[in-house]
Amino acid sequence: MRASVAGCRMSVGALLNGLLISVVAALLWKYSKLSEHAALLEEELHMTQQSQEVSQAHIDYHVALQALQEHGTHMVCTGKMHTDRICRFDYLCYCSDAEEFVFFHSNSSVMLPNLGSRRFQPALLDLSSVEDHNTQYFNFLELPAAALKFMPKPVFVPDVTLILNRFNPDNLMHVFHDDLLPAYYTMKQYSDLDDEARLVFMEGWGEGPHFDLYRLLSSKQPLLKEQLRNFGKLMCFTKSYVGLSKMTTWYQYGFVQPQGPKANILVSGNEIRQFARALMQKMNITRVEEAEKDSGSAEDEKEKEMKDEYIVVFSRSTTRLILNEAELIMALAREFQMRVVTVSLEEQSFPSIVQVISSASMLVSMHGAQLITSLFLPRGAAVVELFPFGVNPEQYTPYKTLASLPGMDLHHISWRNMKEENTITHPDRSWEQGGIAHLEKEERERILESKEVPRHLCCRNPEWLFRIYQDTLVDIPSFLEVLKEGMKTKPSLKKSKVSSTVHPGRVREPQCQTSVQTTNEAKLTVSWQIPWNLKYLKVREVKYEVWIQEQGENTYMPYILTQQNYTFSENIKPFTTYLVWVRCIFNKNLLGPFADVLTCRT
Repeated sequence: MRASVAGCRMSVGALLNGLLISVVAALLWKYSKLSEHAALLEEELHMTQQSQEVSQAHIDYHVALQALQEHGTHMVCTGKMHTDRICRFDYLCYCSDAEEFVFFHSNSSVMLPNLGSRRFQPALLDLSSVEDHNTQYFNFLELPAAALKFMPKPVFVPDVTLILNRFNPDNLMHVFHDDLLPAYYTMKQYSDLDDEARLVFMEGWGEGPHFDLYRLLSSKQPLLKEQLRNFGKLMCFTKSYVGLSKMTTWYQYGFVQPQGPKANILVSGNEIRQFARALMQKMNITRVEEAEKDSGSAEDEKEKEMKDEYIVVFSRSTTRLILNEAELIMALAREFQMRVVTVSLEEQSFPSIVQVISSASMLVSMHGAQLITSLFLPRGAAVVELFPFGVNPEQYTPYKTLASLPGMDLHHISWRNMKEENTITHPDRSWEQGGIAHLEKEERERILESKEVPRHLCCRNPEWLFRIYQDTLVDIPSFLEVLKEGMKTKPSLKKSKVSSTVHPGRVREPQCQTSVQTTNEAKLTVSWQIPWNLKYLKVREVKYEVWIQEQGENTYMPYILTQQNYTFSENIKPFTTYLVWVRCIFNKNLLGPFADVLTCRT
């Protein structure tokens, strides 16, 4: 009996020990899970804090991470080719260690266009507005979303971002032409790229001397490539646009053929002036527009304009000097009876320079990047560009092209130093500033003997650099002669009317009637109604263009008519089918679309 009682006590003790061990194990397991959960929460909190270091916008880190893991990356692009493509991404990531963008695949991922290996021929898109330059290509690596388990925890950027390359942020011309204008109008294309969007520059340059100009595009500080690694090894942009519109560029720099205007310019002065106005507002610069100068009599207005007119001369202090700048200023003041002021990028802030230029009647400068500021000149102003000895103005025309864009209403005049004795060269400088000491003797002698830089490709042609970095003693008599002759051809600035640039619509109700006169003669009568928009416009001249083509032939007969009904008999044959097109033309060069083709049988 005692033995059985003792055995029972031992069984109860063992049971209690077993229960105690189970409870302790359960508590330890629960504690471990709580600790693990706490560690995860702490890590999420840390990653959230890191995300908020990038942006002040609030982000729910757990929701963002779950969206990336479950749905992966989404991409939808516009444009058929890499040269005109801009892509919108949800959850595009960037690995700073690999310096690569990453597209995470899941069952919910979207990739349009889905190009397969064609994405590498040569790239998905251009990160810069400079077309098809092999240093500006964008692509990404691909990984399954499951790989996120083995990667550093991502830091999320909650801002809508525009990801791009600046082409050359040290050069003011490139800053405006290649970066600011394209970025400004790319942001206009997409409503969520607003003032709260963030720009991310991936070309790898530092801020550069003109970084404040980039800050004007958004209320948020732009991010540089080198800064991304400071926020984490894997950054994911919750919503981003990649690439830049090329519609606002007007010049190509000579990578494939010698530099010159783009073959297909899509921008006008109207868009550039709206951009300039927006930047001036950001810089707190006000200018009285021509349209606002309507108060007072015509004589008072003319007197006020004469009193306010002045000339701006761009002064350079290190390279490409005007050696007799003071003499040039005095000559301009005497010739035009205006005050002359100088501005300098080295000595003045950019907004203060724009403030002066924005009301000037004339801007005079040596050829150089500073002339891009001519886009801030008022309508009717003159741009006078000076070229050193040996440099042909017709071969280097970015600012002439800008001034000539419809709606810019600027008058461009170029002066070229034709006297070699009026130039100072710098053969011993570094090659970037025109030095030629590093070249072979034979090449140095050829450059020194040459009288004009031949047409060349970009970008390090030593003869071009040698000549463009010369200092110049301006021959005042020849300069004034060129200036006076150039001003004779300056068009008078008339207050522009919107209707003067409006194109006609299609002609309405086109129809044809035919009749056979004899076995060899026939008549074809074509009639139509005026375009719908013409009745709302005051147009100086309205004409109509008619094309007639015998079916099966490759040629057509064009006619310009003033009436809306005309009978053709010349070259019209009986029992023949003709195709007829009709369109309207305003003021000789504003062409409307053709109406639907008419099929007319005699």
